[in-house]
Amino acid sequence: MKKILLLFLVTSSLYSQSEYPQDYFRNPLDITLVLSGTFAELRSSHFHSGLDIKTQQKTGLKVYAAAEGYVSRIKISHFGYGKALYITHPNGYTTVYAHLQKFSDRLEKYIKECQYDKETFEIEVFPSNTELLIAPSEVIAYSGNTGGSGGPHLHFEIRDNQERPMNPMLFGIDIKDSRKPFVSAVYAYPKDKNAIINGKNERVPLRLIPQKTGDYEVEKITAYGNIGFGITSYDKQDLAPNNNGVSNIQTFYNGNKSLEIDFKRFSFDETKHIKRLIDYEYLRTKKSRIQKLFIEKNNPLSLYKDDYDNGYINVEDSTSSVYKVRIRDFKKNETWVNIPIRGKITDIEYFEEDLSNKTTVYSNQTTELKSGLITVNFYKNTVYEDINIDFNVNADTLHLHEDNIPLQKNFYINYDLSNYKSEDLDKMFIARLYGYYRKPSYVSTKRKGNILSAGSKTFGTYTLAMDTVAPTITPVNFKDKKWLSKYRYLKVKIDDDLSGISKYRATVNGKWILMEYDYKTNMLVHDFNDNIVKDTKNDLKIIVTDNVGNSSTFEATFFRK
Repeated sequence: MKKILLLFLVTSSLYSQSEYPQDYFRNPLDITLVLSGTFAELRSSHFHSGLDIKTQQKTGLKVYAAAEGYVSRIKISHFGYGKALYITHPNGYTTVYAHLQKFSDRLEKYIKECQYDKETFEIEVFPSNTELLIAPSEVIAYSGNTGGSGGPHLHFEIRDNQERPMNPMLFGIDIKDSRKPFVSAVYAYPKDKNAIINGKNERVPLRLIPQKTGDYEVEKITAYGNIGFGITSYDKQDLAPNNNGVSNIQTFYNGNKSLEIDFKRFSFDETKHIKRLIDYEYLRTKKSRIQKLFIEKNNPLSLYKDDYDNGYINVEDSTSSVYKVRIRDFKKNETWVNIPIRGKITDIEYFEEDLSNKTTVYSNQTTELKSGLITVNFYKNTVYEDINIDFNVNADTLHLHEDNIPLQKNFYINYDLSNYKSEDLDKMFIARLYGYYRKPSYVSTKRKGNILSAGSKTFGTYTLAMDTVAPTITPVNFKDKKWLSKYRYLKVKIDDDLSGISKYRATVNGKWILMEYDYKTNMLVHDFNDNIVKDTKNDLKIIVTDNVGNSSTFEATFFRK
């Protein structure tokens, strides 16, 4: 290990200036890499920050360190990355391995000591650069399905020294891909009220005509004024049927480059602004992502380059022009979309939105909306631009527009509970109503005196809710007074119907034991191999508390030799 540290110190300066070193990082698994998710792939609220590598629909595959280095961070959480490991390398980059089932023996021992010391399952630690040195190709963990994972896979990242995720394929991580990206839809957008597209002043779907070459022609459109375009596009690798994200998009107007979007690297600070790249209203109503090929106001994304007039084009009357889109995957397989345009002024009847019942929220200043005992605060830069929304209050129910407008940060809802009984206040929370049956969903709620507050980035309908029912605790693989000598695991199911689980604590004979929580299965699991339970007779006690403080206690006795 001393040799590894010396090598780390000597080579750190050699590699710090090299861009995208090749043959430095190895495949983190010992199987052919097949992806379920590509780098910077479009998600609903963020860009995907790594490669999602399929693990043959199972957990427990060996995960190897992509290169030598040291463990700089370990984080375990119920949601998000689940069990995640971070290794910093001599060349200045950090690799990330997430949704792990467990760590290697020595790393598992290290993190469990930390968990038992802090008496918590969720934990984040930052070992020193000499504490957990990693050898080349060392087995560091086993693949899993923890956290927010939707199925067994390994999430793998490479980050630069500013913690910005980069496409691992830039470093030679190879994925077999000889297939061209494909386009499923094309749209045209007017920039302002003076623009016309096929006789309309609104988003217009265009007729896409696939060609034998794999490229696309679009039926000629008539237009006038400043307009932009949007596409729905995907890529497929050779060994997987799923649709993945593309790597690069370029647009050209009459042969001149208009805009480029390069999905090479981004920062976590900007990933939330994906809502400015995609057509958020279309996503929420049609469940499909249109990538806008123009840059709107207050769009800070760093993915754009070589843009002319923010990607918009100006179409003049009595002209013929051509707009082209080139979509590439990482392997440079490319697809073209050709859009012929005839410039023509057309008389249209404009649709004027009825604003008589709307309320304006401003982007550059604080806006406070108040009705009855409910106040909603939009602080500066909550919205990307000034918007007109529905704001209605009926008793305890707040209707705050529909979830079709993107927001940069939380707005805040405040309920004045002065008219409620004091004994009820502790059990009340703010809920968002969702789905056909308008089921209440807990929104993280704080109370100060008689004021109940919650922040949200999602428009919709909110109401006051009350939870007086404690969580349930159900043993899964044992009963009271049962011998568990041949069992490795102790399993308990916990659940809460309304406000949700907030915290839990388990002890045996008064001593805290680690129980791992999987919110997807509502399961708490203790591993007897932790060697904490050593007595023959053992009194188990589990306390589970929901988000408004309702608490349940489960007690049982079990025996082990």
